Amino acid sequence: MREIVLDTETTGLDHGKGHRIVEIGAIELINHIPTENIFHCYINPEREVDHGAFEVHGLSTQFLSQFGVFEKVVDEFDTFIKDDPLIIHNAPFDIGFLNSELQAIGRKTIDKNRIIDTLPMARQKFPGAQVNLNALCRKYNIDNNHRDLHGALVDADLLASVYLELIGGKQPGLGLANQQKKQSITEPFIQKARVKRVFAVNATELEAHSKLLDSLTDPIWKTD
Repeated sequence: MREIVLDTETTGLDHGKGHRIVEIGAIELINHIPTENIFHCYINPEREVDHGAFEVHGLSTQFLSQFGVFEKVVDEFDTFIKDDPLIIHNAPFDIGFLNSELQAIGRKTIDKNRIIDTLPMARQKFPGAQVNLNALCRKYNIDNNHRDLHGALVDADLLASVYLELIGGKQPGLGLANQQKKQSITEPFIQKARVKRVFAVNATELEAHSKLLDSLTDPIWKTD
C-alpha cells in the first residue's frame, strides 16, 4: 500500500487573501514505512513573505526569488503523489493552499476524500491535550531536536513517524508468533490409554494385612 506524507510552508495563513505556497515536502510510505523516495521543492511565491510566516519557517522573500513558480513544479509534484492517499496534519490548511494554487493555473484540484488528517486522529487519542507536531513527538519520544524552524520536508518526516504511532506503532495488529493454538471445540478429543502401575508388596505390609484380617469376623478375603 502506497501513501504520501505531505507538508507545506506558506507566505501567510490565508490563501483567500493571496498568500502562496513557498515549500512542499512529501515522503513516500509503503505499508506505512517511509522509503527513500521523497519530493521536495522551494517555490517563488511572487509576493512578500509575511514577517510572522518568516519567523516560523525562516524562508525569506529574497531567498525564494531564485526558485521557479508553482506552475514549474506542478507536473513533478503530480507525478510523485499520483492518486495515492495523502497523510497531512491539519489537512484543511495545506489542501486549501494546494487547491488554490492548482485552480489558479487551471489544474485539477485534490479530492478531499483521499486525505488522511492526523490532527483529528490525535485529538481523538489525546482528548484535551496539545496535539501539534512538537507535542506528539514528545508523547511518542520521537527526536525532533533538529526542528529549530518549521520545514516542509522535516515536518513530513516527523509526521511519518507520528502517523505510524497513531495507527498502532511499528507492528500494528501483530500477533504473537509463538502463541499456542487452542483446541477447537469441533475437533475430536482422543483420550490416551493410561499405563497400568504395579506396586510390589513387601513382607512387612503382608504381615500387617494378615493381622488385620485376623481381627475381623469372617472376612470375605479369607473365603475360599
